[in-house]
Amino acid sequence: MHTVVVGTSGVTASDVLAVARAGARVELSGEAVAALAAARAIVDQLAAKPDPVYGVSTGFGALATRHISPELRAQLQRNIVRSHAAGMGPRVEREVVRALMFLRLKTVCSGHTGVRPEVAQTMADVLNAGITPVVHEYGSLGCSGDLAPLSHCALTLMGEGDAEGPDGVVRPAGELLAEHGIAPVELREKEGLALLNGTDGMLGMLVMALADLDTLYKSADITAALSLEGLLGTDQVLAPELHAIRPHPGQGASAANMLAVLKGSELTGHHQDDAPRVQDAYSVRCAPQVAGAGRDTMAHARLVAERELASAVDNPVVLPDGRVESNGNFHGAPVAYVLDFLAIAAADLASIAERRTDRLLDKNRSHGLPPFLADDAGVDSGLMIAQYTQAALVSEMKRLAVPASADSIPSSAMQEDHVSMGWSAARKLRTAVDNLTRVVAVELYAATRAVELREGLTPAPASRAVIDAVRKAGVQGPGPDRFLAPDLAAADTFVRTGQLVAAAEAVTGPLR
Repeated sequence: MHTVVVGTSGVTASDVLAVARAGARVELSGEAVAALAAARAIVDQLAAKPDPVYGVSTGFGALATRHISPELRAQLQRNIVRSHAAGMGPRVEREVVRALMFLRLKTVCSGHTGVRPEVAQTMADVLNAGITPVVHEYGSLGCSGDLAPLSHCALTLMGEGDAEGPDGVVRPAGELLAEHGIAPVELREKEGLALLNGTDGMLGMLVMALADLDTLYKSADITAALSLEGLLGTDQVLAPELHAIRPHPGQGASAANMLAVLKGSELTGHHQDDAPRVQDAYSVRCAPQVAGAGRDTMAHARLVAERELASAVDNPVVLPDGRVESNGNFHGAPVAYVLDFLAIAAADLASIAERRTDRLLDKNRSHGLPPFLADDAGVDSGLMIAQYTQAALVSEMKRLAVPASADSIPSSAMQEDHVSMGWSAARKLRTAVDNLTRVVAVELYAATRAVELREGLTPAPASRAVIDAVRKAGVQGPGPDRFLAPDLAAADTFVRTGQLVAAAEAVTGPLR
């Protein structure tokens, strides 16, 4: 099994995906263990002094003015975990929790948190044992970090609360730790706070969304090309010289992808109207501009994620010169903004895909295709209601595009009077990505049927490869009405698992 070694300088997006989704093992580097020990020595020295230090010998948040005596500090650290593990609602996905724990471990290993090496090792042991704390949907405002979600993870380290075992069964965390020979941690000064104070949940969801969207944007380029073929559109608008004079990188990449898929097609540029079209509708002609803008949004979001993956997010932090300083680096605004931005871009990509689908089904705009791509229109309804489903998904995505990060709400007796809502932005983005996958799947279903109905004209080799692959995957072609939901589910799986991109790339080579 692949092993990810965590050092002091952060981790990569591929590391996060390996641990969260592929179950990769985690190890601490010697450098990380040394940095942990050095930072802990600083915390121990400060804890021995009479002067109050935030997070070491004081309360938290609005209660930071109280000095805590040495005999109560262990209790203080336990209490912050227990009291902050206040999430409610349904459980979040296993991959999200694993990303959350791994990214907290990344910051702990930076040597800026003051956590003991044995606590970090326990975090790695829990991940390697396949133990997943029960984390709930609601409880993070995205400032002072993802407090409740991280607290539920820290509770598991203490052997308290509930967790899911590697067999998928939820049981008391203490039992699961004992079965795997993991001793619960007894937290000392600063450690409870250090386990809770980060942007790890929202960052983990950002990294996974970017990975999914990378595949989806290529998929959308492919389905847009298929729709162009089905509508007998022109590929002249995809010429590189046209996109070079408006040099947005994403636009150029999307146009190049569509052109690669359409290479060798006999369907492009044919017109069945009495008056040949001078140009195609916006949803066809401007596909690279819309998908390209989304790609450039992803590039910015990826830059933010890379910076955050290299960061040590905690409060207070241990500095190399021995100071322990309070700061505001836990604020999730940088991550929250791009999470919201991605949801906006995803909604618009879904919207233009739905418009192409509707055009394929409308006999007045499809340039010779049967109404709703039906076998016997009137007796058969064809794909009429598949487009209804697609429209419902797009409508929800527009609602999900409303930014969470613009909706700060004060907390902690006005000490935490401005928050990022980044966790909420991440949660709705996950739903948006799921819905975008379904929207692209419906366009794929309609476009492949439309291309097959253009008898006598040969589609591009890449299009033919996609059609053959999707039919082998259980998505049926033209014919009389049938139970449609299984076909749509199969198309969804075909897109979601990357089979659509793989089928096209088998002919085109790697798409951009």
